[in-house]
Amino acid sequence: MATINEIIKLIAAIMVFAGGIIALISAIGVVRFRDVFLRIHAATKASTAAVMLTLVGVFIYFIFAQGYVSVRTLLALVFINITAPVGGHLVSRAAYRTGAYMYQKDANTGDADLNKDDIDEEQKRQMRIEKRAKRRKKIYARLD
Repeated sequence: MATINEIIKLIAAIMVFAGGIIALISAIGVVRFRDVFLRIHAATKASTAAVMLTLVGVFIYFIFAQGYVSVRTLLALVFINITAPVGGHLVSRAAYRTGAYMYQKDANTGDADLNKDDIDEEQKRQMRIEKRAKRRKKIYARLD
C-alpha cells in the first residue's frame, strides 16, 4: 500500500510533467502563430501556467520528500506570477503602438483573404498605420 508521501511525490511529479507539456504546447504556438500578438499570448501563457505548475510541483516535492520549505521556489512563484502578465502586456502595447501586423481571420471563408467589403476596413487600417508611423517619427525626432 502506498504511503501518503509516495502519493504526494506522485502528484508533484504529475504537476512537473504537466508543466512541461504545457510549455511544449506553448512553444509550438509561438512558432506557428502568425503575428506578434498571438505569439506574445502563447509565450505569456507558458510562463504563467507551465512554470507555475512546475514550480508548485517542485515546492510540494521539497515539502514532503525533503522536509523543508524552499523559500527560493516561493519567491520564484510570486515573481513570475506578477511579472509575466505585466511584461506580456507591455510588449503587446509597444507592438500595437508601433503598428505591428495584426492577423485578422475572415469569419465567412475561414482565411485571411480580403473581400470586397473589407476594402474600406483595409483602407482604415492603412490610415491607422500611417498615423502611427507619423506619431513614431515625432517621438523619435524629440528623442534625437
